[in-house]
Amino acid sequence: MIDPAVQRLNMVESQIRPSDVTDRRVIRAMAAVSRERFVPEALRTIAYADQDLPIGEGRAMPAPRLLSRMIQALELGKADIVLEIATATGYGAAVLGRIAQTVVAVEEDARLAELATKTLTDIGADNVAVVTGPLTAGFEQEGPYDAILVTGAIGIEPAALLDQLKDGGRMVAVVASGGLGRVVQWRRTGATFASRTLFEASAPVLAGFARKAEFVF
Repeated sequence: MIDPAVQRLNMVESQIRPSDVTDRRVIRAMAAVSRERFVPEALRTIAYADQDLPIGEGRAMPAPRLLSRMIQALELGKADIVLEIATATGYGAAVLGRIAQTVVAVEEDARLAELATKTLTDIGADNVAVVTGPLTAGFEQEGPYDAILVTGAIGIEPAALLDQLKDGGRMVAVVASGGLGRVVQWRRTGATFASRTLFEASAPVLAGFARKAEFVF
């Protein structure tokens, strides 16, 4: 098996840098976090492949290229408090924790939350806290947040999450519509939210965020 450190370097040089990721903090964080430790054992040989990795129950870890671009779009500062929705095994939270001051990572699957907590503890990510609860509810207790990352796709307006942003705060998610997807950034100004599409992308729609099917005669 190739040395994971070499695989991480290859990931950065062949996937992340060529994808317009120019924030050196994001690049350093992606190069530092051992992605293979957050991947199911059966998939560890392809932990650094440029693809989503299934983790069960219709969930997937986003490809490194997509995750790095989404994190860059959060425009993080080192004193920021970040909320991650759908942390799954905790990899995204580990990367965020190397850039921001504090990360609150929400996961509604108790098995995944337990796994994320253990792995984050094992790697010494002591500025990351995993909480278990509905993804759509966020975690208002520790808000408001400077930034929110939804690690997956949504099909509906995430009003409850947007309300947990600070004035000037940013949220980034994949928005799925009609079989297509795009990464969107929201920015709060007072009581209003401006949104803009950044680039096309796809990801599984998270539970609770699916658009309800409309009745057609």
